[in-house]
Amino acid sequence: MTDQANQALAAADAPLLVSEGLSKNYGARIGCRDVSLDIYPGEVLAVVGESGSGKSTLLGLLSTELAASAGRVSYRMRDGVLRDLASLGAAERRLLMRTDWGLIRQNPADGLRMAVSAGGNVGERLMAVGWRHYGNIRREATDWLGRVEIAADRIDDDPRSFSGGMRQRLQIARNLVTKPRLVFMDEPTGGLDVSVQARLLDLIRGLVSEMGLAVVIVTHDLAVARLLSHRMVVMRHGRVIETGLTDQVLDDPREPYTQLLVSSVLAA
Repeated sequence: MTDQANQALAAADAPLLVSEGLSKNYGARIGCRDVSLDIYPGEVLAVVGESGSGKSTLLGLLSTELAASAGRVSYRMRDGVLRDLASLGAAERRLLMRTDWGLIRQNPADGLRMAVSAGGNVGERLMAVGWRHYGNIRREATDWLGRVEIAADRIDDDPRSFSGGMRQRLQIARNLVTKPRLVFMDEPTGGLDVSVQARLLDLIRGLVSEMGLAVVIVTHDLAVARLLSHRMVVMRHGRVIETGLTDQVLDDPREPYTQLLVSSVLAA
């Protein structure tokens, strides 16, 4: 067996993303403190907590949108080598965001080009990874619009004419069309009607399972965490206070704060 094959075999059971002692300070205010965690291929990790708990800061650090005050984040490249993301150049980081990673934002307008057609939003990601044939790009974009339940005859419409749920589904298509290995999701169902949320969650769950994606999802909604995630991290005041298998944490929480979160949902 070649060295490359050995590396690939070892990487299959190794973490995809690793954070070590990750911290972020905003002057005297702590956004995130000393967070160490692993994310494995095909695993969905939910980060939960109330507003101000540090969960969105953690997502920004893991996705390199924020620079850490301390600690580091490492990512296992396709060659099996775990690399410190701070060591990557700007061009390498941009390529990673266009190929291996996806980022689903809470407000889809922040993750789409609103003046570009639905097909163009999806096609841009394909062009970024080397697709050049217009017909092939359009066919792939049409296929992905169908996969996220957007009618093919809307391909030339711009997202400003779409509902909030359709925009979010378009953002998902834009991010997943390049078959990323890791996707960051920031409150993907926030602000949507309950019926739209349920439909979108079913869609996300199906695509994540089908594609074998690793996902880090930030949510304040424990029902979303239970439906989508395998493992859960509970944050408070910028720290991870509890972690474990999702059902285990929700059904038998150890920490008083987690117990309070769970009981408040049950009482709602």
